Amino acid sequence: MPAIGFGTWELSSSDIKRVLGIAINTGYKLIDTAKIYANEISIGEVIRKSGFDRQDLFITTKLWNDDQGYDSAVSACMASLERLGLDYIDLYLIHWPVTSRRSESWRALVDLQKIGKARAIGVSNFTVEHLEELKKTSNVTPSVNQVEFHPFIYEDQKKLLEYCKNNNILIEAYSPVSRLSRRVFPVIQNIADRYGKTASQVVLRWCIQHDTVPLPRSQNPEHIRKNFEVFDFELDEKAMTSLNRITDGIRVTWDPTGLR
Repeated sequence: MPAIGFGTWELSSSDIKRVLGIAINTGYKLIDTAKIYANEISIGEVIRKSGFDRQDLFITTKLWNDDQGYDSAVSACMASLERLGLDYIDLYLIHWPVTSRRSESWRALVDLQKIGKARAIGVSNFTVEHLEELKKTSNVTPSVNQVEFHPFIYEDQKKLLEYCKNNNILIEAYSPVSRLSRRVFPVIQNIADRYGKTASQVVLRWCIQHDTVPLPRSQNPEHIRKNFEVFDFELDEKAMTSLNRITDGIRVTWDPTGLR
């Protein structure tokens, strides 16, 4: 699995056609989408036109809330494959732990993996409590838990990060740099200046050094390229500690804590 991916949440079909080819040619091989994003068809078209072999790309999509349940989850996966124009999905995730049907959804994902329609399976927005619930109903552990993760909620997500590490569940970090587009944060900018990097590069590197896979998203070709340039430096302990301490608890998306 690539160490960094390209997120496509809130990117329309026209956005995808304009920027996804740039992302793939920059080096992003992990492309993250979902049924609810309504851009799977366009992503499939760009993939076919990219000139890259299918096995060189890592495609993730997700089971939406309305499709949860065994039979509907199987049908939803097949529909996503048809929209993407693919024979298999590299990673298929349950998007949110929002219904009592999630255990049946997981059973469907396990079977989809067995028949080769999903190479790997996982969840998204699951808390420790949701993961513990899943452990009681299945002996198959999710390969991935995709959650919102960035320095501003580090203390809130620290328990989940440690749990996933202890249970061999990889954390994918979505919306890692979304808040940086709204204002300048002096702590981050000072570290960026010290390393000669952008604030986004610093936060993405912070995510990687926490053993997560960040999924930055951008429509700006220059930002797309810059966000990929995070493998030629390493943050020291002082920088990591400073970033760990800026938690303010403000999220970009919903907080799944308390979902039953």
